[in-house]
Amino acid sequence: MSESTENSENSESAESTNMTAAGEGSAAGEALRPHAEDTFAAELTALAAADDRPRPERWRLSPWAVATYLLGGTLADGTVITPKYVGPRRIVEVAVTTLATDRALLLLGVPGTAKTWVSEHLAAAVSGDSTLLVQGTAGTPEESIRYGWNYARLLADGPGREALVPSPVMRAMAQGMTARVEELTRIPADVQDTLITILSEKTLPIPELGQEVQAVRGFNLIATANDRDRGVNELSSALRRRFNTVVLPLPATPDEEVDIVARRVAQIGRSLQLPPAPEGLDEIRRVVTVFRELRDGGTADGRTRLKSPSGTLSTAEAISVVTNGLALATHFGDGVLRPGDVAAGILGAVVRDPAADRVVWQEYLEAVVRERDGWKDFYRACREVSA
Repeated sequence: MSESTENSENSESAESTNMTAAGEGSAAGEALRPHAEDTFAAELTALAAADDRPRPERWRLSPWAVATYLLGGTLADGTVITPKYVGPRRIVEVAVTTLATDRALLLLGVPGTAKTWVSEHLAAAVSGDSTLLVQGTAGTPEESIRYGWNYARLLADGPGREALVPSPVMRAMAQGMTARVEELTRIPADVQDTLITILSEKTLPIPELGQEVQAVRGFNLIATANDRDRGVNELSSALRRRFNTVVLPLPATPDEEVDIVARRVAQIGRSLQLPPAPEGLDEIRRVVTVFRELRDGGTADGRTRLKSPSGTLSTAEAISVVTNGLALATHFGDGVLRPGDVAAGILGAVVRDPAADRVVWQEYLEAVVRERDGWKDFYRACREVSA
Protein backbone atom coordinates (compact mmCIF):
# COMPACT_ATOMS: atom_id res chain seq x y z
CA MET A 1 0.00 0.00 0.00
CA SER A 2 1.28 3.43 -0.87
CA GLU A 3 2.32 5.98 1.75
CA SER A 4 -0.52 8.29 0.74
CA THR A 5 -3.00 5.49 1.31
CA GLU A 6 -1.58 4.79 4.77
CA ASN A 7 -1.83 8.47 5.63
CA SER A 8 -5.38 8.44 4.42
CA GLU A 9 -6.20 5.51 6.70
CA ASN A 10 -4.76 7.37 9.67
CA SER A 11 -6.74 10.45 8.69
CA GLU A 12 -9.93 8.43 8.33
CA SER A 13 -9.39 6.74 11.70
CA ALA A 14 -8.83 10.12 13.33
CA GLU A 15 -11.92 11.51 11.65
CA SER A 16 -13.97 8.56 12.91
CA THR A 17 -12.58 9.02 16.44
CA ASN A 18 -13.36 12.74 16.40
CA MET A 19 -16.91 12.10 15.22
CA THR A 20 -17.41 9.55 18.00
CA ALA A 21 -16.04 11.95 20.59
CA ALA A 22 -18.26 14.74 19.32
CA GLY A 23 -21.29 12.51 19.77
CA GLU A 24 -20.47 11.51 23.34
CA GLY A 25 -22.40 14.49 24.66
CA SER A 26 -25.64 12.63 23.94
CA ALA A 27 -25.48 9.57 26.16
CA ALA A 28 -26.33 6.25 24.56
CA GLY A 29 -29.05 5.77 27.15
CA GLU A 30 -30.85 8.88 25.86
CA ALA A 31 -30.88 7.76 22.24
CA LEU A 32 -34.26 6.60 20.97
CA ARG A 33 -32.62 3.55 19.41
CA PRO A 34 -29.01 3.01 20.52
CA HIS A 35 -26.76 1.02 18.21
CA ALA A 36 -26.38 -2.68 18.96
CA GLU A 37 -22.83 -2.23 20.24
CA ASP A 38 -24.11 0.32 22.77
CA THR A 39 -27.27 -1.49 23.84
CA PHE A 40 -25.46 -4.77 24.44
CA ALA A 41 -22.05 -3.39 25.42
CA ALA A 42 -21.98 -5.36 28.69
CA GLU A 43 -22.66 -8.64 26.89
CA LEU A 44 -20.00 -7.95 24.27
CA THR A 45 -17.47 -7.10 26.99
CA ALA A 46 -18.28 -10.28 28.92
CA LEU A 47 -17.97 -12.39 25.79
CA ALA A 48 -14.63 -10.81 24.89
CA ALA A 49 -13.30 -11.53 28.40
CA ALA A 50 -14.42 -15.17 28.31
CA ASP A 51 -13.47 -15.79 24.69
CA ASP A 52 -10.29 -17.87 24.43
CA ARG A 53 -10.84 -19.17 20.89
CA PRO A 54 -8.91 -18.05 17.79
CA ARG A 55 -10.09 -14.76 16.30
CA PRO A 56 -9.67 -13.67 12.70
CA GLU A 57 -7.50 -10.57 12.39
CA ARG A 58 -9.20 -7.38 13.65
CA TRP A 59 -12.25 -9.29 14.90
CA ARG A 60 -13.40 -8.31 18.38
CA LEU A 61 -14.67 -11.84 19.06
CA SER A 62 -14.06 -15.34 17.76
CA PRO A 63 -16.64 -16.82 15.37
CA TRP A 64 -17.93 -19.01 18.23
CA ALA A 65 -18.44 -15.96 20.44
CA VAL A 66 -20.16 -14.03 17.62
CA ALA A 67 -22.61 -16.92 17.16
CA THR A 68 -23.17 -17.08 20.92
CA TYR A 69 -23.87 -13.34 20.98
CA LEU A 70 -26.57 -13.74 18.33
CA LEU A 71 -28.13 -16.98 19.58
CA GLY A 72 -27.75 -16.46 23.32
CA GLY A 73 -26.29 -18.63 26.06
CA THR A 74 -24.78 -18.60 29.53
CA LEU A 75 -21.03 -18.02 30.01
CA ALA A 76 -18.84 -19.84 32.51
CA ASP A 77 -19.01 -16.88 34.90
CA GLY A 78 -22.81 -16.95 34.88
CA THR A 79 -23.31 -14.03 32.47
CA VAL A 80 -26.49 -14.53 30.47
CA ILE A 81 -26.27 -13.60 26.79
CA THR A 82 -29.73 -12.77 25.50
CA PRO A 83 -30.75 -14.18 22.09
CA LYS A 84 -30.74 -11.57 19.32
CA TYR A 85 -31.95 -14.02 16.68
CA VAL A 86 -34.32 -16.94 17.21
CA GLY A 87 -33.91 -19.46 14.42
CA PRO A 88 -31.80 -22.36 13.16
CA ARG A 89 -28.32 -22.31 14.68
CA ARG A 90 -26.74 -23.53 11.47
CA ILE A 91 -27.91 -20.43 9.60
CA VAL A 92 -26.05 -18.19 12.04
CA GLU A 93 -22.95 -20.38 11.97
CA VAL A 94 -22.82 -20.27 8.15
CA ALA A 95 -23.29 -16.48 8.16
CA VAL A 96 -20.52 -15.93 10.72
CA THR A 97 -18.16 -18.33 8.94
CA THR A 98 -18.74 -16.52 5.65
CA LEU A 99 -17.52 -13.27 7.18
CA ALA A 100 -14.29 -15.05 8.17
CA THR A 101 -13.60 -15.89 4.51
CA ASP A 102 -13.04 -13.72 1.44
CA ARG A 103 -16.70 -14.02 0.39
CA ALA A 104 -19.20 -11.31 1.23
CA LEU A 105 -22.49 -12.23 2.93
CA LEU A 106 -25.93 -11.73 1.40
CA LEU A 107 -28.86 -12.13 3.81
CA LEU A 108 -31.93 -12.93 1.74
CA GLY A 109 -35.55 -13.38 2.78
CA VAL A 110 -39.06 -11.99 2.71
CA PRO A 111 -39.62 -8.61 4.39
CA GLY A 112 -39.63 -8.82 8.16
CA THR A 113 -37.32 -11.81 8.64
CA ALA A 114 -34.79 -9.80 10.70
CA LYS A 115 -32.21 -9.35 7.94
CA THR A 116 -31.30 -5.81 9.01
CA TRP A 117 -31.37 -6.82 12.66
CA VAL A 118 -28.99 -9.73 12.06
CA SER A 119 -26.64 -7.67 9.88
CA GLU A 120 -26.42 -4.97 12.56
CA HIS A 121 -25.62 -7.44 15.32
CA LEU A 122 -23.10 -9.31 13.19
CA ALA A 123 -21.24 -6.06 12.48
CA ALA A 124 -21.41 -5.05 16.15
CA ALA A 125 -19.97 -8.36 17.32
CA VAL A 126 -17.30 -8.68 14.62
CA SER A 127 -16.08 -5.08 14.38
CA GLY A 128 -17.59 -3.32 17.39
CA ASP A 129 -19.21 -0.82 15.01
CA SER A 130 -22.47 -1.33 13.12
CA THR A 131 -22.65 2.20 11.70
CA LEU A 132 -20.65 1.71 8.47
CA LEU A 133 -23.93 1.54 6.58
CA VAL A 134 -25.18 2.24 3.06
CA GLN A 135 -28.97 2.37 2.84
CA GLY A 136 -30.07 1.17 -0.56
CA THR A 137 -32.83 3.03 -2.40
CA ALA A 138 -33.75 3.71 -6.02
CA GLY A 139 -31.79 6.96 -5.71
CA THR A 140 -28.60 5.64 -4.07
CA PRO A 141 -25.68 7.17 -6.00
CA GLU A 142 -22.35 5.55 -6.80
CA GLU A 143 -20.67 7.91 -4.32
CA SER A 144 -22.45 6.17 -1.44
CA ILE A 145 -20.47 3.01 -2.17
CA ARG A 146 -17.20 4.45 -3.53
CA TYR A 147 -16.44 8.03 -2.44
CA GLY A 148 -17.54 11.60 -3.01
CA TRP A 149 -15.93 15.01 -2.95
CA ASN A 150 -16.01 18.00 -0.65
CA TYR A 151 -16.57 20.52 -3.41
CA ALA A 152 -15.55 23.52 -1.31
CA ARG A 153 -12.14 21.90 -0.70
CA LEU A 154 -12.00 20.70 -4.30
CA LEU A 155 -12.49 24.22 -5.65
CA ALA A 156 -10.13 25.78 -3.12
CA ASP A 157 -7.25 23.29 -3.24
CA GLY A 158 -7.86 21.12 -6.29
CA PRO A 159 -8.18 17.33 -6.30
CA GLY A 160 -6.48 15.63 -3.38
CA ARG A 161 -7.12 13.18 -0.59
CA GLU A 162 -8.14 16.05 1.69
CA ALA A 163 -11.07 16.83 -0.62
CA LEU A 164 -12.19 13.20 -0.87
CA VAL A 165 -15.19 12.08 1.22
CA PRO A 166 -14.89 8.33 1.92
CA SER A 167 -17.99 6.14 1.81
CA PRO A 168 -18.76 3.73 4.65
CA VAL A 169 -17.47 0.92 2.44
CA MET A 170 -14.21 2.75 1.78
CA ARG A 171 -13.74 3.40 5.49
CA ALA A 172 -14.40 -0.26 6.29
CA MET A 173 -11.80 -1.32 3.72
CA ALA A 174 -9.16 1.00 5.14
CA GLN A 175 -9.85 0.05 8.77
CA GLY A 176 -10.45 -3.69 8.33
CA MET A 177 -14.05 -3.57 9.49
CA THR A 178 -17.47 -4.80 8.42
CA ALA A 179 -19.56 -2.64 6.08
CA ARG A 180 -23.29 -3.06 5.58
CA VAL A 181 -25.42 -2.46 2.48
CA GLU A 182 -29.16 -2.57 3.16
CA GLU A 183 -31.73 -3.38 0.46
CA LEU A 184 -29.11 -4.15 -2.19
CA THR A 185 -31.67 -4.95 -4.89
CA ARG A 186 -33.23 -1.51 -4.47
CA ILE A 187 -30.00 0.08 -5.72
CA PRO A 188 -29.73 0.71 -9.49
CA ALA A 189 -27.86 -2.06 -11.31
CA ASP A 190 -24.97 0.14 -12.47
CA VAL A 191 -24.39 1.30 -8.88
CA GLN A 192 -24.61 -2.28 -7.56
CA ASP A 193 -21.81 -3.31 -9.91
CA THR A 194 -19.50 -0.83 -8.20
CA LEU A 195 -19.12 -3.57 -5.60
CA ILE A 196 -17.66 -6.10 -8.03
CA THR A 197 -14.09 -4.76 -7.97
CA ILE A 198 -14.30 -4.14 -4.23
CA LEU A 199 -15.39 -7.70 -3.49
CA SER A 200 -13.24 -9.51 -6.06
CA GLU A 201 -10.01 -7.49 -6.06
CA LYS A 202 -10.39 -6.08 -2.53
CA THR A 203 -9.40 -2.69 -3.85
CA LEU A 204 -11.12 0.61 -4.59
CA PRO A 205 -9.45 2.62 -7.37
CA ILE A 206 -9.41 6.42 -7.22
CA PRO A 207 -8.65 7.22 -10.88
CA GLU A 208 -8.89 10.98 -10.36
CA LEU A 209 -5.80 10.79 -8.14
CA GLY A 210 -4.11 7.76 -9.68
CA GLN A 211 -4.37 5.98 -6.34
CA GLU A 212 -6.30 3.15 -4.75
CA VAL A 213 -7.42 1.98 -1.34
CA GLN A 214 -6.66 -1.66 -0.64
CA ALA A 215 -8.76 -3.55 1.87
CA VAL A 216 -6.85 -4.64 4.96
CA ARG A 217 -7.45 -7.91 6.77
CA GLY A 218 -10.73 -7.93 8.67
CA PHE A 219 -12.72 -6.19 5.95
CA ASN A 220 -15.91 -7.77 4.73
CA LEU A 221 -19.38 -6.74 3.67
CA ILE A 222 -22.91 -7.77 4.63
CA ALA A 223 -25.76 -7.03 2.22
CA THR A 224 -29.48 -7.63 2.66
CA ALA A 225 -32.15 -8.14 0.03
CA ASN A 226 -35.82 -9.06 -0.03
CA ASP A 227 -37.24 -12.01 -1.95
CA ARG A 228 -40.15 -9.76 -2.88
CA ASP A 229 -37.74 -7.39 -4.67
CA ARG A 230 -36.90 -9.86 -7.42
CA GLY A 231 -37.17 -8.11 -10.74
CA VAL A 232 -36.64 -4.65 -9.23
CA ASN A 233 -32.87 -4.50 -9.76
CA GLU A 234 -31.82 -8.13 -10.00
CA LEU A 235 -28.19 -8.76 -9.09
CA SER A 236 -25.92 -9.50 -12.01
CA SER A 237 -24.43 -12.99 -12.08
CA ALA A 238 -20.96 -11.45 -11.67
CA LEU A 239 -22.00 -9.68 -8.47
CA ARG A 240 -24.00 -12.58 -7.08
CA ARG A 241 -20.92 -14.83 -7.37
CA ARG A 242 -19.11 -12.54 -4.94
CA PHE A 243 -21.64 -13.32 -2.22
CA ASN A 244 -22.43 -16.33 -0.14
CA THR A 245 -26.22 -16.22 0.17
CA VAL A 246 -27.92 -17.14 3.44
CA VAL A 247 -31.72 -17.28 3.42
CA LEU A 248 -33.39 -16.19 6.66
CA PRO A 249 -36.71 -18.05 7.01
CA LEU A 250 -39.88 -17.02 8.74
CA PRO A 251 -40.21 -18.46 12.28
CA ALA A 252 -40.87 -22.19 12.06
CA THR A 253 -43.48 -22.48 14.82
CA PRO A 254 -46.10 -20.21 16.44
CA ASP A 255 -44.34 -20.49 19.81
CA GLU A 256 -41.06 -19.38 18.24
CA GLU A 257 -42.72 -16.37 16.63
CA VAL A 258 -44.56 -15.44 19.85
CA ASP A 259 -41.23 -15.55 21.69
CA ILE A 260 -39.59 -13.29 19.10
CA VAL A 261 -42.43 -10.76 19.20
CA ALA A 262 -42.57 -10.72 23.01
CA ARG A 263 -38.80 -10.18 23.31
CA ARG A 264 -38.66 -7.37 20.77
CA VAL A 265 -41.75 -5.62 22.14
CA ALA A 266 -40.19 -5.70 25.61
CA GLN A 267 -36.94 -4.19 24.27
CA ILE A 268 -38.72 -1.50 22.26
CA GLY A 269 -41.06 -0.78 25.16
CA ARG A 270 -38.12 -0.11 27.48
CA SER A 271 -36.59 2.32 24.99
CA LEU A 272 -39.95 4.12 24.71
CA GLN A 273 -40.34 4.10 28.51
CA LEU A 274 -43.50 2.01 28.32
CA PRO A 275 -44.29 -0.20 31.32
CA PRO A 276 -43.99 -3.96 30.86
CA ALA A 277 -47.18 -5.80 29.93
CA PRO A 278 -46.86 -9.26 31.49
CA GLU A 279 -50.57 -9.93 30.87
CA GLY A 280 -50.27 -9.16 27.16
CA LEU A 281 -49.01 -12.56 26.05
CA ASP A 282 -52.51 -13.70 25.06
CA GLU A 283 -52.90 -10.75 22.70
CA ILE A 284 -49.43 -11.34 21.25
CA ARG A 285 -50.39 -14.94 20.56
CA ARG A 286 -53.60 -13.81 18.87
CA VAL A 287 -51.78 -11.35 16.63
CA VAL A 288 -49.23 -13.99 15.67
CA THR A 289 -51.96 -16.55 15.00
CA VAL A 290 -53.89 -14.17 12.73
CA PHE A 291 -50.77 -13.23 10.79
CA ARG A 292 -49.56 -16.82 10.38
CA GLU A 293 -52.94 -18.16 9.25
CA LEU A 294 -53.51 -15.41 6.70
CA ARG A 295 -49.94 -15.67 5.47
CA ASP A 296 -50.12 -19.48 5.17
CA GLY A 297 -53.56 -19.47 3.54
CA GLY A 298 -55.15 -21.78 6.10
CA THR A 299 -56.02 -22.17 9.78
CA ALA A 300 -53.56 -23.82 12.15
CA ASP A 301 -55.70 -26.96 12.41
CA GLY A 302 -55.79 -27.31 8.62
CA ARG A 303 -59.60 -27.38 8.46
CA THR A 304 -60.23 -24.07 6.70
CA ARG A 305 -58.56 -22.74 3.57
CA LEU A 306 -58.08 -18.98 3.50
CA LYS A 307 -57.27 -16.30 0.98
CA SER A 308 -54.03 -14.47 1.67
CA PRO A 309 -53.85 -10.65 1.60
CA SER A 310 -51.39 -8.70 -0.54
CA GLY A 311 -49.08 -7.78 2.37
CA THR A 312 -46.39 -9.99 3.88
CA LEU A 313 -47.73 -10.00 7.47
CA SER A 314 -44.21 -10.55 8.74
CA THR A 315 -42.92 -10.94 12.27
CA ALA A 316 -41.67 -7.34 12.10
CA GLU A 317 -45.22 -6.14 11.38
CA ALA A 318 -46.54 -8.18 14.30
CA ILE A 319 -43.97 -6.48 16.54
CA SER A 320 -45.13 -3.08 15.27
CA VAL A 321 -48.82 -3.90 15.88
CA VAL A 322 -48.19 -5.09 19.43
CA THR A 323 -45.89 -2.17 20.28
CA ASN A 324 -48.50 0.32 19.08
CA GLY A 325 -51.13 -1.55 21.08
CA LEU A 326 -48.95 -1.38 24.20
CA ALA A 327 -48.61 2.38 23.73
CA LEU A 328 -52.41 2.70 23.40
CA ALA A 329 -52.95 0.63 26.55
CA THR A 330 -50.42 2.75 28.45
CA HIS A 331 -51.58 6.21 27.41
CA PHE A 332 -55.30 5.68 26.85
CA GLY A 333 -56.12 2.58 28.90
CA ASP A 334 -55.27 0.86 32.16
CA GLY A 335 -51.90 -0.45 31.01
CA VAL A 336 -53.19 -3.95 30.23
CA LEU A 337 -52.93 -4.99 26.59
CA ARG A 338 -56.41 -5.88 25.35
CA PRO A 339 -58.01 -6.81 21.99
CA GLY A 340 -59.14 -3.25 21.36
CA ASP A 341 -55.53 -2.06 21.56
CA VAL A 342 -54.31 -4.30 18.73
CA ALA A 343 -57.41 -4.51 16.50
CA ALA A 344 -56.77 -1.32 14.53
CA GLY A 345 -53.13 -2.22 14.00
CA ILE A 346 -54.08 -5.65 12.65
CA LEU A 347 -56.60 -4.08 10.27
CA GLY A 348 -53.96 -1.65 8.98
CA ALA A 349 -51.43 -4.46 8.46
CA VAL A 350 -53.86 -6.79 6.68
CA VAL A 351 -55.81 -4.35 4.53
CA ARG A 352 -53.23 -2.80 2.21
CA ASP A 353 -55.42 -3.02 -0.89
CA PRO A 354 -58.74 -1.43 0.20
CA ALA A 355 -60.75 -3.53 -2.24
CA ALA A 356 -59.26 -7.03 -2.35
CA ASP A 357 -57.72 -7.18 1.13
CA ARG A 358 -60.88 -5.98 2.87
CA VAL A 359 -62.77 -8.95 1.42
CA VAL A 360 -60.03 -11.32 2.65
CA TRP A 361 -60.17 -9.80 6.13
CA GLN A 362 -63.96 -9.89 6.39
CA GLU A 363 -64.09 -13.54 5.32
CA TYR A 364 -61.43 -14.47 7.87
CA LEU A 365 -63.17 -12.49 10.59
CA GLU A 366 -66.55 -14.15 10.05
CA ALA A 367 -65.43 -17.68 9.15
CA VAL A 368 -62.59 -18.11 11.66
CA VAL A 369 -62.39 -15.46 14.40
CA ARG A 370 -66.13 -15.42 15.11
CA GLU A 371 -66.26 -19.19 15.61
CA ARG A 372 -63.10 -19.57 17.69
CA ASP A 373 -63.54 -20.33 21.39
CA GLY A 374 -62.29 -17.58 23.69
CA TRP A 375 -62.00 -15.02 20.90
CA LYS A 376 -65.36 -13.26 21.28
CA ASP A 377 -63.84 -10.08 22.73
CA PHE A 378 -61.23 -10.06 19.97
CA TYR A 379 -63.94 -10.55 17.34
CA ARG A 380 -65.99 -7.62 18.71
CA ALA A 381 -62.95 -5.33 18.77
CA CYS A 382 -62.03 -6.22 15.17
CA ARG A 383 -65.62 -5.80 13.98
CA GLU A 384 -65.76 -2.36 15.60
CA VAL A 385 -62.68 -1.05 13.78
CA SER A 386 -63.65 -2.79 10.52
CA ALA A 387 -67.11 -1.25 10.30
